[in-house]
Amino acid sequence: MRWCLFKCVTPPPPSVCVSGSFMAADSPLYLGLDFSTQQLKVVAIDGDLRVLHENSVHFDSELPDFRTQGGVHIHADRLTVTSPVLMWVKALDLLLDKMKGAGLDLSRVRAVSGSGQQHGSVFWRRGASETLKQLDPDQNLHQLLQRFTGNQIAKVHQNRAEEFQDTERISLVSSFAASLFLGCYAAIDHSDGSGMNLLDIRTRNWSQICLEATAPHMDRLLGAPLPSTSVLGPVSSYLVQRCGFSESCSVVAFTGDNPASLAGMKLQQGDVAVSLGTSDTVFLWIQQPRPALEGHIFCNPVDQQAYMALLCFKNGSLTRERIRNECSGGSWEIFSAALRDTPLGNDGHIGFYFDTMEITPPAVGVHRFDSADTEVSSLCPQVEVRALVEGQFLSRRLHAERLGYSIISGTRVMATGGASSNQEILQVLSDVFNAPVFTIDLSNSACLGSAYRALHGLVVESGVSFSDVLKKAPEPQLVATPASCSQGVSGPGDITDVLVPADPLTWGTSGSTRLSVTHLGTPSPSHPSPQLPPQGSVFL
Repeated sequence: MRWCLFKCVTPPPPSVCVSGSFMAADSPLYLGLDFSTQQLKVVAIDGDLRVLHENSVHFDSELPDFRTQGGVHIHADRLTVTSPVLMWVKALDLLLDKMKGAGLDLSRVRAVSGSGQQHGSVFWRRGASETLKQLDPDQNLHQLLQRFTGNQIAKVHQNRAEEFQDTERISLVSSFAASLFLGCYAAIDHSDGSGMNLLDIRTRNWSQICLEATAPHMDRLLGAPLPSTSVLGPVSSYLVQRCGFSESCSVVAFTGDNPASLAGMKLQQGDVAVSLGTSDTVFLWIQQPRPALEGHIFCNPVDQQAYMALLCFKNGSLTRERIRNECSGGSWEIFSAALRDTPLGNDGHIGFYFDTMEITPPAVGVHRFDSADTEVSSLCPQVEVRALVEGQFLSRRLHAERLGYSIISGTRVMATGGASSNQEILQVLSDVFNAPVFTIDLSNSACLGSAYRALHGLVVESGVSFSDVLKKAPEPQLVATPASCSQGVSGPGDITDVLVPADPLTWGTSGSTRLSVTHLGTPSPSHPSPQLPPQGSVFL
């Protein structure tokens, strides 16, 4: 493979219009990039956090020579997925060229950060560090991208021993991208490194037991991990000379796309973000994590003393659409009316709707229970609509609390995705989490979060928190607040029962028990937040 030289960016006129905003010629800019699966995107913000420029390169359509489908190559075994790393280099070349065409002066960029798709690894051939420093276009560079990093490093070591022996460094997609800006190997950050199953999230160092179980010499191949807020160094002299970056422009550690999205959603302690799409995804800010077999816990990308968690639920909008079709004649208006016309708590009726094998927890099937805890074959249409929505959101909250999440004073629920346009669904979400719900735009959250992190990285050493940096950021829109306690099931501190099966794959009342969970009431000394069962219990 050959390195692709970046296009030179010539200085623009003293004042240019980018994305509809006139910018002073000397105002500082901060870049956030996202190396996602299908495209490379960039956002430029100013010191007031205003977005002044956005751009992207779509791999399949704009770089057809690499013959990717969805940005990847799927191998004959239908299991191995790789991506041509040189494609990312050329995409960056094209992206910088587009930014030049829009009149963006890269000499004004004070810091750059970015994100990459998680669980991807890039193997650098021996001698690649010298190639990075010299950027000789006649040098070959071999990179291989795999999924599920820790396991795939072990697979390469076992099945491609000769190539593994010739490996000088192993990067994540995020640290690879940062290396392109640094002109040398960039450290893996704590947050993205948490997703490798190799990092001890308590000590924030590699776990020697996990490294030894993966492959030899892993300490040397991975390098020492660094805090996600670290300034790695200035941009390379190559980018200064060829692209017009300032010599004082800093590269802040790149991270994974999910941690960057948490930054872009502007979450803070106690917040939860719920993406209501085909699959539902829950982002959590956690202070005291309790790792479990379900869900993912990462070091927090913007607070070195905190953590974040990620939960994925496969049965999301498609399941809601099925119940809409069956119980509301395909009408969202009738579906919403059913939620308005049924009481909070649904008079004790609840359901679990796993149309396909669920991720969290691993269960399948549809199970409905009446107020007497008896499993029934059906519910009346209005009751079934609320049973579905309350059951889904109770599951989201229960699994979140199992990982260590707790609702505190000031907790906000950030909603995004297709179902976040439905006011009645959001009202149930607010009631279940007993917190106000706000809507946010998730479309560019990884890019925007990276730009915010670039700015934060320059001031974090002086004690400025991420929330301080975000004071000028646009506020999310408040759309729902929890109903008063008097409208609950039967008063403050009430409980709604949630089913916990003895075996997540074996359903039926004979093999099931009920877990009482404080729900919908305001937490107080006499009615504290629910105490969860010990580790190993299965939540639904």
